[in-house]
Amino acid sequence: MNLTQVGGLCLILIVVPILGALPLIQGIFGVCTGRNLKQLGTGNISVSAAFYHGGTIIGILAVLSEASKGILAVLLARFFFQGDPTWELLSLMALVIGRYWGGKGAGVTNVFWGMMVHDWQATLLSALIGLVSFTLFRERRSGQFAILFILVLVLTLRHPYNQTYIGMAFLLMALLAWILRRMPDDLTLPDTGVSSDAKQMFQFFRGDKALISLNQKLKANKVGQKAANLSKIKRLGYAVPDGWVLLPGDDPQAVIDCLDVSIHNPFVVRSSAMGEDGENASSAGQYLSILNITTKETLKNAIFDCLGSYNRVNARQYRQDFQQIEQEMAILIQRQVQGVFSGVAFSRDPVNPWHKGVIIEALPGDATQIVSGHFTPERYEVELEKENKITPLNDQTGDIPASILEKVAQIARELEKHYQGIPQDIEWSYDGTELWLLQTRPITTNTPIWTRKIASEVIPGVIRPLTWSINRPVTCGVWGDLFTLVLGKRAQGLNFAETATLHYQRAYFNATLLGEIFLKMGLPPESLEFLIRGAKFTKPPLIATLRNMPGLWRLLQREWSLERDFQRDNQRYFQPLLTHLAHSTSENRTVKQIHHRIKSILSILPKITYYSILSPLSFALRQSLFRIPFEQLDPSQSPEIASIRALAALADQERKLLPMDQLEVSDCASLFAYLAENPDGKTILDQFQDWLQDYGYLGEVGTDIAVPRWRDNPHPVRELFSQFLLNPELATKAQIKTVTPSKKPPKALQNRLHLKGKVTAVYACFLAQLRWQFLDLARLWCQQGLLETEDEIFFLEFPDIEALISEDNPDLRNTLAQRLQDRQNQYSHYLSLEHIPFVLYGNRPPSIPLIPNEENTDYLEGIGASSGIVEGTVQICFDLSDINQVDSNVIVVVPSTDAGWTPLLAKAGGIIAEVGGMLSHGAIIAREYAIPAVMDVPHATQRLKNGQRIRMDGQQGLIFLLK
Repeated sequence: MNLTQVGGLCLILIVVPILGALPLIQGIFGVCTGRNLKQLGTGNISVSAAFYHGGTIIGILAVLSEASKGILAVLLARFFFQGDPTWELLSLMALVIGRYWGGKGAGVTNVFWGMMVHDWQATLLSALIGLVSFTLFRERRSGQFAILFILVLVLTLRHPYNQTYIGMAFLLMALLAWILRRMPDDLTLPDTGVSSDAKQMFQFFRGDKALISLNQKLKANKVGQKAANLSKIKRLGYAVPDGWVLLPGDDPQAVIDCLDVSIHNPFVVRSSAMGEDGENASSAGQYLSILNITTKETLKNAIFDCLGSYNRVNARQYRQDFQQIEQEMAILIQRQVQGVFSGVAFSRDPVNPWHKGVIIEALPGDATQIVSGHFTPERYEVELEKENKITPLNDQTGDIPASILEKVAQIARELEKHYQGIPQDIEWSYDGTELWLLQTRPITTNTPIWTRKIASEVIPGVIRPLTWSINRPVTCGVWGDLFTLVLGKRAQGLNFAETATLHYQRAYFNATLLGEIFLKMGLPPESLEFLIRGAKFTKPPLIATLRNMPGLWRLLQREWSLERDFQRDNQRYFQPLLTHLAHSTSENRTVKQIHHRIKSILSILPKITYYSILSPLSFALRQSLFRIPFEQLDPSQSPEIASIRALAALADQERKLLPMDQLEVSDCASLFAYLAENPDGKTILDQFQDWLQDYGYLGEVGTDIAVPRWRDNPHPVRELFSQFLLNPELATKAQIKTVTPSKKPPKALQNRLHLKGKVTAVYACFLAQLRWQFLDLARLWCQQGLLETEDEIFFLEFPDIEALISEDNPDLRNTLAQRLQDRQNQYSHYLSLEHIPFVLYGNRPPSIPLIPNEENTDYLEGIGASSGIVEGTVQICFDLSDINQVDSNVIVVVPSTDAGWTPLLAKAGGIIAEVGGMLSHGAIIAREYAIPAVMDVPHATQRLKNGQRIRMDGQQGLIFLLK
């Protein structure tokens, strides 16, 4: 490279980006119109923005200004680097970078005209192919990316041996594609604001299609979740009124002209905003729905009114509260159903999951009465599993035919199944002939779905704080690593820390999160049904499987080398530490020494947890492949089986030392008393202690360090040993092997079962050692007066223990006794509960119902609409003027509610309404803001007084008047 070329390179890297950043379009627009383009539309300083806001003449001037930049950049590189076209592409890349960072534009016009000078044949061919495709398919964004790809492909074919050139072409087009994805597009703006002389061209390049109907397959990111849901269930065969979607920015006139709107054929206009009707927020009542539209002029006004509702104060506040991104709103136009009976249905009770049936609210007439909050609907529970048992849930019953209620309930459960087990909230209307579905969306308060169907097998029972504070982060972390191994970058955004939680102090798995992971991994859609109700798996979709092949191959490699990896880690890490812990004495150890041992176990725990998770999965996978029944396998190396067989063999061996025909013992206590007094018996006791030394790490719940091991409480195994010793037949039966030579299983499968047993033993040993280290620490703290009993340590969380050891939190020591007492009381309370559900919906499990007592001299009753128990003072509100009187200590009492009440209701500690059901605006607001609420309390504004103290149960629908 000579000095001239060095100078040229400096110009390309310094001057060309500055050239790209020059705000020529902004200057032209400002001079011609007197306005600032940055303050209009999307804020882009682009050619499309100039056409949109300035018209054709200003748009053409903008094209000329940006075209000259591209041409100049190419000619500059050609002057200094003649014969090497790679530098021309580098110059265009520098121009695009300057255009994006300094000029707030994408640089598409710059590159197009620069490429015309660089290689006009390749550029024209690519543009022609892309323009034809765009004209046919009318997908603007896809068309842009297609042209970029075609151009790179053509350039590659024209320079097949110049790898540097090809690489630079790919980099330039990739840069453009990245910028296009990041920048908002002025072509998405409503064409009502475009200059009239540029409207036709604007509409063409925006890619408007003629009409988008619900009969088509629609995507939520384009038409909103509401329209996409209706499109899906309509294509599934359910009765959905005919409808058409107006995309954000589309001219509504084309749709209006096509529809036959009349008094005999009314229409309804509804919002379908991005983020509406999602799993995390419903946006119910935030945007307008306009009914009874009978003229084209009314239809046009309704569309603009509905669009305008997106920017209402309540709607903006709602999106801010639920951290929704400001996006766009599509409009849904449907034929209106003239309902004889209408209502809503919840496939699962959104307030009280103890109910097993479908909850239906209905009234004669159209569906608007239900959601308005001004009428109390008839309310039913339909249990499909019990011969369609229909139970009225309030006094206003009798108008809705049972056949309609049964069909609605059946459809609600069917739709839940279609949506991977996620409970659905549907809106319906019956016109005398057909049952129409007007909406389906997830019940936001019923997600996530929690299941203990598997969790109760992994770690059953009521779990104490220390166990959970150690178990949850380790287990969730290992599962997260395995899922990330398969999903790779697609695991981003998944919070694996939410894989499990405690409800009623029992472990539950997040079936919603796991279901999302399953779908990403290509597992079948009934994965949630498998977790929740034990449904069978079908074959996974082929395309999803192929997409996950790299990740599945990585997991398969781990599975293939699992035994070798475990043997390596067992020799290198596990056995040395276990040996050290087993041979160390607990006498005269200090708190810091014990803490060091605990930390050493915790450092190794994720590694052994990995094997404890993957080895059962590996065995299950191989068993399903070989299709060998478990009964044909040899489980002798699993610690549970090996320990019992060893105990039975010991009994057979030691029985020879005893005069069994003269032995006068009948139970465990008398037998062990005899052994303690007899010389031969002492030998037997020593042998039993050796057995207990080998298997004393086992216990009733191996995964819970708070549960005693056999070494801590040997009574159960002493009882079993006594039975083996006194009953030879029982001991013999315990040692029979189940595998016969004629049914010898494949070695690959049997070895995996043996590996599973070895891993289980090592894992249980570490958890037992962890338990014993904590008990050693508890003994020292009991001597110091910090704890009253050793078992109290399991009611501390591990961060509490570390804080006590480091002594950097004196307040913790001062409040320790009360904290322990509160946690033990809570543990005892949850331990006493019966019939704990296996499946829970939402993050607020059903509370224990309040029972009127002497303090509650009277109580009111309504419809429980949002669960929770709260105590506070009454504030009667007939309008929003009392908003300053409301805070979290106030229970608001209102006649009725609509979406406008959101600012007031969201501040309250509780909500009571005289009328309304579970889908009234007040109820929806309460559930989404986690505020207890009771609807349908007649004359509540008269029966309750300002300042009165009350306690309310939002699940049971009870309001207690306190003295």
